[in-house]
Amino acid sequence: MIRKAIEMIVDVHSEFLGGKGTLVNTHFLDKQNSAGTGRLFVKSTLSPGSSIGYHTHKGDLEVYYILSGKALVSDNGKESILEAGDSIYTPNGSSHSIENVGEVDLEYVALILFDRESV
Repeated sequence: MIRKAIEMIVDVHSEFLGGKGTLVNTHFLDKQNSAGTGRLFVKSTLSPGSSIGYHTHKGDLEVYYILSGKALVSDNGKESILEAGDSIYTPNGSSHSIENVGEVDLEYVALILFDRESV
């Protein structure tokens, strides 16, 4: 199945999960087409100074893969800077956050997959 950019659903969230600014998610795979593997398959964009608040995953796991920009991430309270080509894996039961600390948009792939071992 081919999906052109113009056909993809785009969601805009303000202060997502207690974060700052605006998060834009471009959905490249719908939950209905994921064969039951997960619930979020997007390219996320955070403008400079925007963030997703610190939160815990329950029953699922999340991976961020940085495409461009500069991110400050918290991995269970440990802060690190990530740039293009870096990733963060947040397993079931763990917590994380992400903030754009650069001067241009932060773009990354975000995947939330179900943790089959917890079912």
